[in-house]
Amino acid sequence: MSATATPDAPAGAAPSSDSASGLPRLRPYQAAVARAVLERVVGGEGGSISVQIARQGGKNELSAQLELVLLLIRQRAGGTIVKCAPTFEPQAAISRDRLLARANGARLGAIVRREGAASVRCGRAAARFLSAGPGASVLGHTADLLLEVDEAQEVPAEKFDRDFRPMAASTNAPVVFYGTPWGPRSLLAQAEAAHREAERADGRRRCFRFDWEHVAAHNPPYGAYVEEERRRLGERHPLFRTQYLLEELHEQDRLLDGAALAQIEGAHERRRTPLRGERYVAGLDLAGPALEGGRIAEQHDWTVLTIARVRAGSGDRAGLPLLEIVEHQAWQGVPAGELLDALADRLARVWRVRRVVVDATGLGGPVADLLARRLPAGRVVPFTFTAERKSQLGFGLLAAVHSGRLRLYRVDGSREAAECRVQLERARAAYGERGQTQFSVDPSEGHDDYLMSLALAVHAARDEGGSRTARGRTPADAIEAVAA
Repeated sequence: MSATATPDAPAGAAPSSDSASGLPRLRPYQAAVARAVLERVVGGEGGSISVQIARQGGKNELSAQLELVLLLIRQRAGGTIVKCAPTFEPQAAISRDRLLARANGARLGAIVRREGAASVRCGRAAARFLSAGPGASVLGHTADLLLEVDEAQEVPAEKFDRDFRPMAASTNAPVVFYGTPWGPRSLLAQAEAAHREAERADGRRRCFRFDWEHVAAHNPPYGAYVEEERRRLGERHPLFRTQYLLEELHEQDRLLDGAALAQIEGAHERRRTPLRGERYVAGLDLAGPALEGGRIAEQHDWTVLTIARVRAGSGDRAGLPLLEIVEHQAWQGVPAGELLDALADRLARVWRVRRVVVDATGLGGPVADLLARRLPAGRVVPFTFTAERKSQLGFGLLAAVHSGRLRLYRVDGSREAAECRVQLERARAAYGERGQTQFSVDPSEGHDDYLMSLALAVHAARDEGGSRTARGRTPADAIEAVAA
């Protein structure tokens, strides 16, 4: 394995290959990890290392080439590599297919072949690709060459300790934890902490960490790609911090720090009516309704409507639209029929919104349906809160804030302006497992209806001017630019 390029980079970064082997060359930082792993395998040393490489920086290429080399050198003696991932489809299967592609590229397809759904075999040596999902049955496998953990920050620590760690025990096979940071209790974070302690004791390197700037130093097109992501998401967005800066997140933290709160303060005036020729979208957070005789009666909490003006983006916003919050309207204790009349009139006749995203969770569903009948077709978009969808909503809000694309109307002394800012200041983000975040205001500190309405308004602008927001990495995909 030689060093200088890999195809894990974004489009436009052409990989070079080693003409002798037919394999893409590994860059120096990848080669350093490969040497460390091979030294442990060949020397029968066991132990473990952790590898954090910025997203799309070549971690999967490194793993595939390591697997291919081990299969080739042990094809007669035999042995098994086990690689686990948070899911089999698509994550483990992608790793399996990458290994086969590298073998075919090196003209080794005649001896390195797929064996069933989860294995690749070369002579008496094999690589097995397994799911580390909570319900996956994986007992009976042995990793006598190498045990790899892909996206270790998403693999449940208890699942790994119970089902996978013993696979390498009888043979003292090395363990490699791959991934990018998330919270401090993840399997990857636990492994890295143990490795740091061991490094302090004997000086031998076990932690390999290469952020996006390190990768870009060897691949300039990758650097241009990440710079675009930084403009789109903002450098303090949780996804950028974890996937590219390799920063660990606190489990419970403020959703917006002081700098972000200052960043969203706008200089424009609040508006009670729209400007001719401008585009408007809205977010509607519905209060929890009461029922009388099986019918929706009245609202007990606040129903909050946020109106946003969508303006063309430019400069540092890389063409993404600027969202200017121009109005808040709130109702409490208003009968459902009266509330629907007011909402329909203001959204359709006054503001002529292009889209309003409505909280349709639970009893909000019937209200969203009734409102949809009052507005032109396609204008009302119901949004049902689940843990995953709320996480996507939060990441979209953070992307708009940290990229400088969201502005509040200037403080005007109103209760609405003050309450919105109080909720944004008090909002907290909880960064849980599997790359998700939840955000809210602790009930002991107040409400979060303005916060949710604002997030829904940002969501409503997802198709305006080509806007893209971000969602957290899930087992099925890495960080992507998606409409959310």
